[in-house]
This record gives sequence, C-alpha cells and structure tokens, in this order.
Amino acid sequence: MLKDNLVMLRKMSGFSQEQIAEKIGISRQAYAKWESGATVPDIDRAALLAQAYGVSLDSLMKTETADGVGVIPPAPQGKKIWGTVTLGDRGQIVIPKAARDQLDLKCGERLIVASDEIGIALFPAEFFESKMREVMDMISQND
Repeated sequence: MLKDNLVMLRKMSGFSQEQIAEKIGISRQAYAKWESGATVPDIDRAALLAQAYGVSLDSLMKTETADGVGVIPPAPQGKKIWGTVTLGDRGQIVIPKAARDQLDLKCGERLIVASDEIGIALFPAEFFESKMREVMDMISQND
C-alpha cells in the first residue's frame, strides 16, 4: 500500500517526516497521516512525492512483494523489479512474461549476459553490439 511505500522510501532517502513534508509544501502532520494510512495525498501531492523519491507515480501507489523478502520498495524511475526466478540445473532461467512483454523479448532472441561481483544483467545483443561499434568508431577517430 501507499503508506508502506512512503515509510520505506522516506527511511531509505534519509528524510525525516518534517523534511519531506517541507519539500512538497505540506505540514509534517499531514505527511504523518499519509504514512499511517489515515488519509491519502491528492494526485498533485502524490506526483510531488514520486518526484522527490525518484520513483514513478505508478510504483509509488503499488506495493510489490518478492518471495523470501516480503514487501519491497518501489524501484527507481525507469527501473523495474520483475520478481524472482529459479535457476535450473543447467543454468537456465525463465524471464517473467511481464518483463518479456514490456521489453519486447521474443523466443530465440540473442541476449548479452553481463555481470559484476553481485549479479547479472541481460541486454539485447543488437543494442550491446551497436554501442560497442559506436565506442570503437570513437576510438578510431581519436587515433
């Protein structure tokens, strides 16, 4: 629910109720009522909250859960948390349908697998390859 997201986002951002209330032009008491669920912000104030926290208005309003974690905070603007997947015995995963639909991923599409110390990311091969060509062109022009 909205109230859960408001509490999580405020604490993650390091704001006090008074600081976030001042940021969007309301009283601390009004903000406290939103966090308690006693009242809800109008659409204009909700949009200001979403902007202040760097999330979409849609993700501010929805509460999402993840297996083994419970309620998770809204993802930053332009980012998504699609849920969990299970790694198969041969390393295969199934990308959630909602993610495949939104990203227009089709069966047989080539993806680049990238990683750092804590996780992996998938990129459409064509996107990655075009960016690499741009970098290589830039390098060759500077020689």
